[in-house]
Parts: sequence; C-alpha cells; structure tokens
Amino acid sequence: MNSFIEELKWRGLFADMMPGTDEQLNKEVTTAYIGFDPTADSLHIGSLIQIKILAHFQQHGHKPIALVGGATGMIGDPSGKSAERNLLDEETLLHYVDCLKNQLSRFLNFAGNEPNKAELVNNYDWMKNISFLDFAKNVGKNITVNYMMAKDSVKKRFSGESGADGMSFTEFTYQLIQGYDFLHLYQNNNVKLQMGGTDQWGNITTGTELIRRKAQGEAFALTVPLITKADGSKFGKSESGENYWLDKKKTSPYKFYQFWLNATDDDAERFIRFYTFLGKEEIESLIEEHKTAPHERKLQKKLAEEVTVWVHGQEEYEKALKASEILFGRSTAEDLISLDEEIFLEVFDGVPQKEVAKADVLGINIIDLLSEKSGFLKSKSEAQREIKGNSISVNKQKVNDTYTANETDLIDSKFLLLQKGKKSYFIVKVI
Repeated sequence: MNSFIEELKWRGLFADMMPGTDEQLNKEVTTAYIGFDPTADSLHIGSLIQIKILAHFQQHGHKPIALVGGATGMIGDPSGKSAERNLLDEETLLHYVDCLKNQLSRFLNFAGNEPNKAELVNNYDWMKNISFLDFAKNVGKNITVNYMMAKDSVKKRFSGESGADGMSFTEFTYQLIQGYDFLHLYQNNNVKLQMGGTDQWGNITTGTELIRRKAQGEAFALTVPLITKADGSKFGKSESGENYWLDKKKTSPYKFYQFWLNATDDDAERFIRFYTFLGKEEIESLIEEHKTAPHERKLQKKLAEEVTVWVHGQEEYEKALKASEILFGRSTAEDLISLDEEIFLEVFDGVPQKEVAKADVLGINIIDLLSEKSGFLKSKSEAQREIKGNSISVNKQKVNDTYTANETDLIDSKFLLLQKGKKSYFIVKVI
C-alpha cells in the first residue's frame, strides 16, 4: 500500500478512495487538490484536517494544490448544510480569497524548484470568463440530472431529511462547478486526485465522471472522516458556538492553546494522531505515559504545544504557555507583569474590574486599596481580617498590611490583580 495512504490509515484519517488510487500514487509523483471556500477572512480549526492532509501529501513526495474557491464561494456548497448560505458581494469575496491565500501559504512549501512544490489557485480565474450558455453547452450536457439527483447532498435536501425546504438551482449547480474545477485542473495542471471530507464524495466523483466523459481521462477520489468529539458532538466551536479561528486577531494564540489543552482524554488520544506530525511510536509512547498518570495531562499538553506551534509559531506558543501557567499559579510575579493587556484580560476573562484613579492606587496602603478605593472587599475590617489570615495576594504574590503598590507593580502599566484565597479575583484598572 502507498505510504501516504498508510499514514492516513494509522492516524485514523482515511475514509474511502476510488479503485486505482493506491496504484496511481505508487506509479508516479501525483498532483492532488483540496478546495477551501472563502466564507470568512480566516480559516478556522475545522479546516486544519484538510490543510494537514495536503501537508502529509507533500511530505510523501506528491504535489499539493490548495484551491481557494473565489467562484464556488459565490454559491456555497450545499453538502452537509440544511439551509442556503448568504451570498457575498464580489469585493468581500475577493478580500476573503486574499486572506485565505496568505494563511495557506504558511502551512505548505511553495518555495524552490522541487517538482512537488505546492501551488495556490483560485477557481474564479477560470470561471469568470465562462458564460452561462457556454457552461450549459460544454459542461452541463455531460452530466445528467438523474446523476446529480442521486448524490446524498442533494437527496437529503430534497427529501427534507436535513430540515430544509429543498435547494435553489444555484446550489444545485454547485457540484457541476466543482466538477468543472477538477476537469480544468486535470487538463491544465495535471491534477489526477481530489481529496476532501466524506461529505465531498458526491462532488468529487462528479468531477471524475466529467473527466471520463469530457476528456476520456481517469482521475481519482480520496476522502477523510468528518471530525467530531468522542461523544459525537460538533468539533471546533466554543460552548457559545463561536469558531476557533487560525487568525490570531480573531482567536488569540492563548485561547487557541486552551482549546487543545482542555481536550478530554479520549479526544486527546484521537486528536494527537489527527493534528500533529509526531510519529507513530512517539504518539503511542505518549498515550501509555498518559494512562499511567492522567492527572498530569501530558497528552493534552503535548497536543496543545504541537498544534499551537504549527499554527502560530514557537514564540506565540511560549506566550500562551506562560499565560496558562499564570492562571494555575505556576509562575512568578515578573511573568504576570510582563503580560500585555490583551492576554492578561483573556487569562482573567470574566473577573470583575473597576477603574480607579492612579492617585488612589499607587502609594496607598493595601487595607484602603482593598476596601474603599477599589470596593473589592466590603470594609476595612474585612480587609484587615483577610490580611491577617494571609489570604490576600497582589499580582499572585502574598502581601501583608504594610504593602503599597508602586508603578513597577502594574501589569502592562495599567492593571493590578487583587486576589482573596485561591479563586476570588478582582482587577483594578489604573486611570
């Protein structure tokens, strides 16, 4: 069996392939593509598997092409959807395409003169000049409506299984346009394989059928499983339903790191195979180590490290790690003070805060600061009692009744973190 397919199988990333795919990959350096629809100005972690498949493909000596769907993004893929997407205007769409191109270039090797260097393409480049009549005549006549209706993505929408009221003609044509992409890339870029999630099987095989009928050629399909959590729930969203984005301006590296760190034991075992490039022996060793001491969460820590470094780089990982250690008390006051405002507020998200004039913070005795100046504690007597009980900390450091804050204590020159006991926090924002 081809080494690329073997890699996918032991990682649990193989679902299905057309007959002859294995033989094609063994025969020669093969060019394959995966499509990414530009529905936002960033990809999210739901796209990481597709990116990783292309990266593995390249590492095994084959040539990957990442297709950004400037044309198909105008329609929206109905596969796995119960409702039609909102259509984007051209200016917004082209902006999204540029953003995705920049992101994808970080994960694949586009440099050098190697025959398997990666390429980026945009299907709008070849679709924009094709008229509807030309498309209907040259493409549509090669695929019957019966063939298109038999696809699962279409049948579910028409039968009402997905809770939808059918689909528009616009969406119905999506598989033809995607099929034409495969034909175009077959004829112009020597692409012989399209890969994607299992929900893409129908669209991909429409392309292989079009290549057979229109170009009398042979092309192949390979799919990977759709990722869910071990309990069957949806992967890649927060509890509030927000996406975890690959752009650090939309999801900070700290939050990104925390997502992987908080994986359950069952999910961590699966995800470390799916989302890292660690070898089989190292992963199996990590899993065994984790089972002997699951409370140490070695598996989750390694998973979070590998994926965060891959997506955001070593420096951002180290910042996220430092911030995480601060939250759980394994850091110094210097680590806390060195945080910038964005990370500090994310680490202590939801902690009550109050703006206090600088004159009422710096040089003020801790008893007054805790009570009348900040309002963290109800009274001076409560502040004195808690200080005597050794339960008050400033910036995670225990203080006594002689403590006064100075300029060097301020986090990012504007915050003090007050704390009572282990879990009661309060942020003073100095103005």
